[in-house]
Amino acid sequence: MRYENVQSLKDEAFKRSTGVSRAMFEKMLAVVKEGLRDFGRTPKLSRENQLLMTLMYWREYRTEFHIGMTYGVSESTVCRTIKKVENVLMQSGEFRLPGRKALEPSDTLIEVVLIDATEQPIERPKKSNESITAVKRSDIPKKRS
Repeated sequence: MRYENVQSLKDEAFKRSTGVSRAMFEKMLAVVKEGLRDFGRTPKLSRENQLLMTLMYWREYRTEFHIGMTYGVSESTVCRTIKKVENVLMQSGEFRLPGRKALEPSDTLIEVVLIDATEQPIERPKKSNESITAVKRSDIPKKRS
C-alpha cells in the first residue's frame, strides 16, 4: 500500500486502511518532515511512504521482510526507517498515549473471579517411630490351606 494509492481514498476508507484519520496523518507527516530533514543522499522512499510504512507495521504487524517486499527496499532499510519515524514522533510529544490515570472509567460493571489453582503441598504428619504401632506376629492371622 503506497501513499499514491491511499491518497485518493475517502476519509472513512483512509482511516480503515491506515488506522489514523487523514487529519492525524497530515499532522504526523508535518512532524516527520520537520524531524527528518534531508541531508546527504535523497531517500528512496518519500516521507509519506515512510510514515505509511510505519503505520502499516504498527497496524498490521507485518514482518519487516514483507513490508520491504511491498516497498521494494531491504529489510534493514525498513527497520531503520521505522525506528527513525518512531523516534521523531515520540520526541515531538504530540503522539503519546494517555497514562493509566487519564483513562475514563467505564459504566460497565465487570465481575472478576480469581481462582488460585497452583499446586500446594499437603501438610501430613511426620513419620516417626513413636507414631507407628507395632503389631505382634502372633496377632496376624495365618492363611489356612
